Amino acid sequence: MTAPLAPHTTLRLGGPPRRLLEATDEPALIAAVAAADAAGEPLLLLGGGSNVVIADAGFDGTAALVRTTGVKRVDGGGKVVLTVAAGEDWDAFVARCVAEDLAGVECLSGIPGSVGATPIQNVGAYGQDVAETIVRVRAYDRHAREVVVLDTADCGFTYRHSRFKGDPDHFVILDVSFALDRSDVSRSLRYVELARALAVPIGAAAPLAQVREAVLALRAGKGMVLDAADHDTWSAGSFFTNPILPAREFAALDERVLAQLGPDARLPRYPETDGRLKTSAAWLIERSGFVKGYSAGRNGHAAISTKHTLALTNRGGARTADLVALAREVAAGVHATFGVALVPEPVFVGHAWDDA
Repeated sequence: MTAPLAPHTTLRLGGPPRRLLEATDEPALIAAVAAADAAGEPLLLLGGGSNVVIADAGFDGTAALVRTTGVKRVDGGGKVVLTVAAGEDWDAFVARCVAEDLAGVECLSGIPGSVGATPIQNVGAYGQDVAETIVRVRAYDRHAREVVVLDTADCGFTYRHSRFKGDPDHFVILDVSFALDRSDVSRSLRYVELARALAVPIGAAAPLAQVREAVLALRAGKGMVLDAADHDTWSAGSFFTNPILPAREFAALDERVLAQLGPDARLPRYPETDGRLKTSAAWLIERSGFVKGYSAGRNGHAAISTKHTLALTNRGGARTADLVALAREVAAGVHATFGVALVPEPVFVGHAWDDA
């Protein structure tokens, strides 16, 4: 067995893989994938390790660290298209866009991980998601054993989901192309908290650099900007997705909230374009009795962040089993209180969800 995978994840959790390798260029990455497939060996691809929960027992297969680099720029058609290698650091890419007056990803500042991981989750924050700017994804098709190009429609983007997440063993993302606006101001701001921080109305724009600075400050206040010295950042980011419910189910939830919390309770609601309504997982968690810093009987090794209720953290010395037990407790508590099933956002590797 090799060394544990914990140092390669933001949670700093996870046992060893059977085999560990590093792919620094595209041919090496494709060769590693093809070799594992030919041998019938399970394969785990790790970029920044920011959205995975790896089992304490590790991963019984090959783990490949994606470290490919490179950015290509094409100007034309009123947009600038940047094609970015999967292994490039996401926040460094966002910083480059802001510095070059390219708008479209500025609200996604401070998100850890690699560029190649962003289409998988359809990464989003503060009113933006990557599906708004991605125009194509180039990938290695493990079934056809060839490199293919998928346009936005082919990617099947929905809220925090994509074709890549739904069929995780089909494609290996090689690079992602983003179409960005030539502008030193942001796209229209759609997130109330961010607009308030910038002192502008919803729907207005603001200078790119100011938007990035405000987003980084908001994320830091929630423990969502990586800091080795701050255990609140030893997390996988938001652990649960915000529930999106049909209107009838949302109305029933509204009634349960009023019954539980009284007539002054106001369930957060954010209308979706398809008529459904999104609510806040953090709000439901807090009102189910789980406060910031909550750890129950886990000796403090795994706990809810002291800054943000939606982040589950490793306080140092935790095992994956500790984190999963906490996640199960929180999800069960919310379901018992409000009848809502919270859906975890990270990818679980090596039976990690069974660790508890």
